[in-house]
Amino acid sequence: MLALIRYSVPSGQTEEFLTQAHDIVDTLAGQPGYVRGRVSRSVDEPELWALVSEWEGAGFYRRALGAARMSMYPLMTLMINEPSAFEDVDRP
Repeated sequence: MLALIRYSVPSGQTEEFLTQAHDIVDTLAGQPGYVRGRVSRSVDEPELWALVSEWEGAGFYRRALGAARMSMYPLMTLMINEPSAFEDVDRP
C-alpha cells in the first residue's frame, strides 16, 4: 500500500519543513508494517512536497498515523487535504 501526503510549503519554510518531515518519516519507520518512506519535492512546482511511504497494508498505515500524530501536527496547516492511501492494482 502506498501513502502519499502532499504539502504546499512556502519557500521561506523549506528548512523547517524538511526537518519536521524527516522526523515524521523516522516516527513512521518505527511502526509495524512500515516498508519504506521518503520526502520528495516537485520538479515543476518547488513549493509542492510529498511525504511518501509504503506499508504492508492500510491498517498498518492508519494505526501508524495515530502514533505519528504529534510529529505531524506542526505541518497540518501546510497539508493538502486529499485522500492519502492508495492500493496497488494488478493489470487486467
